Amino acid sequence: MTTEQISFNRPYRARRELDNLRAALNSGHLHGDGPFTESATAKLRQITSAPHVLLTTSCTHALELSCLLLDLGPGDEVIVPSFAFTSAATAVTHRGATVVFADIDPDTGNLDPSSVADAITHRTRAVIVMHYGGVAADMALLLYLANVHGFDLIEDNAHGLGGTWQSRTLGTIGTFGTQSFHGTKNIHCGEGGALLLTDDVLAERAEVIREKGTDRGRFLRGLVDKYSWRDIGSSYLPSELNAAVLDAQLDEFATIQTERHRVWSAYSSALADWADRRGVRRMMVPPDREHTAHLYYLRMPNEARRDALIDDLAGQGIVAPFHYVPLDTSPAGLKYGRTVESCRHSSEFASTLVRLPLWPELTDDQVARVADAVTSHNW
Repeated sequence: MTTEQISFNRPYRARRELDNLRAALNSGHLHGDGPFTESATAKLRQITSAPHVLLTTSCTHALELSCLLLDLGPGDEVIVPSFAFTSAATAVTHRGATVVFADIDPDTGNLDPSSVADAITHRTRAVIVMHYGGVAADMALLLYLANVHGFDLIEDNAHGLGGTWQSRTLGTIGTFGTQSFHGTKNIHCGEGGALLLTDDVLAERAEVIREKGTDRGRFLRGLVDKYSWRDIGSSYLPSELNAAVLDAQLDEFATIQTERHRVWSAYSSALADWADRRGVRRMMVPPDREHTAHLYYLRMPNEARRDALIDDLAGQGIVAPFHYVPLDTSPAGLKYGRTVESCRHSSEFASTLVRLPLWPELTDDQVARVADAVTSHNW
């Protein structure tokens, strides 16, 4: 008997996606800043409470846009967690600035404020903090350090749409917040992102940079009679087709989150006793934070145990991958960045991490099958 494979992720399909795409195609307005861009932006403002939201073509581009807004350049330094996706580092290196890698808190996988404190110099212009798995980092100490040393905080909130820290919405706590709508994210449009801002002046400049350095947005709103080149910039505005899919997804945000939390909670409950007995660390959420159920992970006792579990699950038709390779030891990290001290927690976290399948349509039976496969793993 062939066992049906349980994939790690399956992009959610919202009901109105095809209707929205037809409407966009029939309208003839396929470039950005159309009615679906406007609608999706309004829905994101409602979810995040951010005063300013700009859709972008990816979270990577939102991070690049943040670095452009800070006018980063050679001689500047930006502190980035070693355990993170490459976009945080590449956005910095694009500007000729230096990436300084910091370690993580082994309990959450998030940036460790004490490691950040050790990495601060007079050249530090910003810190990029990722909310791993949609669980907020320890923002209290990071905000304190930012205030004392005068640097900006950029929130890489690719995993955290709708998450909170002490009742504050993730992505609106720092100077900038960046979102991802990649096909692997809770809300997606295949490829897409957004930049969240609270500062009016930065938001006005961000709109210009996003539109190839022009004031085209003001022209479309009838505020100027023609638009011209005003600033540095690039083409960061997504098409109306991407916005149409995103708009349909955002309509079902509450449903998507409810279903993802159902799966997350089922894993957490089913694996608790087994994990305690085996010395396996489960994903944890501090009490002052609301997470987004973006992923559910286990931390195995060592790398060999991690690899054995991944192989065992694969043999049973269950896809359960590890995650990031630490940036500080990567070839590009060694070339473009520096590390004050060994990021040993990042290395340990990366080498012991297993992520379990998690997507909204995962059935209770499939979740139980995954949990049974994990707890029956032969040690």
